Amino acid sequence: MEDKKVALITGGSRGIGKACAIELAKAGCDVIINYAGNDEAANKTVEELKALGSNAKAMKFDVSNQELVEHAIKEIIEQYKKIDILVNNAGITRDGLFMRMNAQNWLDVINTNLNSAYYVSNPVAKIMIKQRSGAIINMASISGIYGNAGQANYSTAKAGLIGMTKALAKELASRNIRVNAVAPGFIQTDMTKDLPQEQIVDRIPLKRLGEPEDIAKTVKFLALDTTYITGQVIGVDGGLVI
Repeated sequence: MEDKKVALITGGSRGIGKACAIELAKAGCDVIINYAGNDEAANKTVEELKALGSNAKAMKFDVSNQELVEHAIKEIIEQYKKIDILVNNAGITRDGLFMRMNAQNWLDVINTNLNSAYYVSNPVAKIMIKQRSGAIINMASISGIYGNAGQANYSTAKAGLIGMTKALAKELASRNIRVNAVAPGFIQTDMTKDLPQEQIVDRIPLKRLGEPEDIAKTVKFLALDTTYITGQVIGVDGGLVI
């Protein structure tokens, strides 16, 4: 049991985060999922993870609150003794044209989507440095690569994650810690269910939206199946950004 990998996934109770948790549990990892508010969804996900043999746990805390994050990381280390994989997946949208965007909508997205990755990665990286091993995967977006009208806050946060990924990859490589990003395109989740899907599909070379499992398989590959990829941004977008 000691050699089981321990994975922490922020925003892990639903959508892409849940798919990542299930994929890593199937691969034999003990998975801790962070979530913000939906107790029912988190508990259901933990039940599914445990059914796969994972010593799973759900932890409710606000990733944009540094003090709460640091307390949660200490609790994880007390119970699991290590963290091998970190998936910075927590994210929200507050879409709107930039000229009409109020400061709170800007700050909410930057704090939850970008600053949280610092708050979580900083203490986790220190743990991984002592272990001399680890994998960090940041959930970026195609919006952070090419920008998206009506999403200046979201595009900025995701572009920031990409820059952080590349800088951390260089800093941590000497300690056998790999840092990569996944940039999803349009994926079938709660976040995309209200978008005009026919118009979107027309723009995608593969002519369909992706599934959360498409992202999860890429995360699992970067976390467990490769030892020589770091500092990369893997687009999983059906060819949308070519």
